[in-house]
Amino acid sequence: MRKTAVRVSLATMLGLGLLSGAASVEASEFGHPTVVSQTAASWTPNLVAVNGAPAPVALSITTAGDQMVVGGRFSVVENSARTQQWQRRNVVAFSATTGAINERFVPQVDGDVWSVLSDGTSVYLGGSFKTVNGVSRPALAKLSLATGQLDSSFVPPINVGRVTDMELDRGRLVVAGTFGRKLLALRPDNGKATPYIPNLVTGKLPNSDAAQVFKFDISPDGSRLVAVGNFTTVDNQPRARAFMLDLGETSSTLSAWYYKPLSESCTSTRANAIAYVQDVDFAPDSTWFALASFGYVPQQGGLFRQLCDSVARFETNVADPTRPTWINYTGGDSLKSVAVTGEAVYVQGHNRWLDNPYGKDSKGPGALDRLGGGAVDPVTGLALSWNPVMPASSGGYQILPTTTGVWFVTDGVRFGGKYRRGIRYAPLP
Repeated sequence: MRKTAVRVSLATMLGLGLLSGAASVEASEFGHPTVVSQTAASWTPNLVAVNGAPAPVALSITTAGDQMVVGGRFSVVENSARTQQWQRRNVVAFSATTGAINERFVPQVDGDVWSVLSDGTSVYLGGSFKTVNGVSRPALAKLSLATGQLDSSFVPPINVGRVTDMELDRGRLVVAGTFGRKLLALRPDNGKATPYIPNLVTGKLPNSDAAQVFKFDISPDGSRLVAVGNFTTVDNQPRARAFMLDLGETSSTLSAWYYKPLSESCTSTRANAIAYVQDVDFAPDSTWFALASFGYVPQQGGLFRQLCDSVARFETNVADPTRPTWINYTGGDSLKSVAVTGEAVYVQGHNRWLDNPYGKDSKGPGALDRLGGGAVDPVTGLALSWNPVMPASSGGYQILPTTTGVWFVTDGVRFGGKYRRGIRYAPLP
């Protein structure tokens, strides 16, 4: 999922005081003419493993003018040459072209940062933290990109829980997570709730982790929102694991779209795998979207119908699909994130293979080696030749296309055989 969409008119942004000039308006969707390089840029910073601490992981990334901002769980970063280190508590900013660490952006965040988003001058942080710079800001905060200081005027109505995804859309900050309503539209200047998304997301899947909207994406044309996570109903209608909203001018309404097999479980019984759909991303033309999933292999009779350890394509205007347009299985390994660029559907996780519907924690007939991720043809659903080899322990939760390439953030250490811990950028050729 790309998760830096800023679909806001210049007049709206200026009226809200978000921008000082048009240069900060960021395009939201990118249709690349080809796949990106299998060789990552050599100048990106690395996360650093610290003795006695959990393994570092980059969970989210956003463009911020001429910089990138990365959030996650880490305490130290280093330059690409691995000759200099900086203390950075779960968030870091650096040059988008050289990797130079921003020396002034040093916020102190006391928990994991699951989502970062920028309008070019400010940075929004979402996560499981409770304080930022020593000030109480549970789960969601707004900071100055120039100084790292907390914006004291931004006070969202979230007191407990976790924020895992955000998007700026037409003058609203849409946030998702484990908090009360699970999906909210806020004012981006002060964090106050708006009535734009009134939809009530409720329920929790049996024997699962926390109820939540984990990830969502808004279509490039601004007409639809698709969300995934741990829930069973929306507006008292059955919507296990995924739902679609129709986005109007003044409010959203629940779409008729629903893939009924999502009410079925995969074979994994682990609590964190019950809500197996992990990510969603719309194609640049808004006509279809892809879902990335884990959950182990399908139940008996569920092959090519259940979305277990797979990436699958759905058409936006087909309200009651009986099967995905196509589905590509890993054969029992999790996929955590997906991004569609037009020529490719990029995925990452801790997978070993793609094109592996008949594998069960094994390499089945026709399977292709794709360690840690890969790319799928958007028309056929078959794996492309793109194979940088990017092994990961858990796998990355975000893929971010830009005009010039694709960023991957993860817990992995190597990309294409080169040391690129946590943060990697693959440019267009």
